[in-house]
Amino acid sequence: MAWCDTCDRDVTDDDLTDGGACPTCGATLVEPQPIPWKFRLMIGATVIYLGWRLYQGIGWLIHHA
Repeated sequence: MAWCDTCDRDVTDDDLTDGGACPTCGATLVEPQPIPWKFRLMIGATVIYLGWRLYQGIGWLIHHA
């Protein structure tokens, strides 16, 4: 899939014109960028941190209930 900046929508490979342009507006399409590894690492670390804090919170509730 490619992204059309002019139309703000995804265009499937089947819908592309022979020159590889958007069928609606005729603009040159941009290939999507992959997700950076640093962002994936940040999301993973955040999930681990929040999971640990949830574990601590549940433990605190059990001991103080």
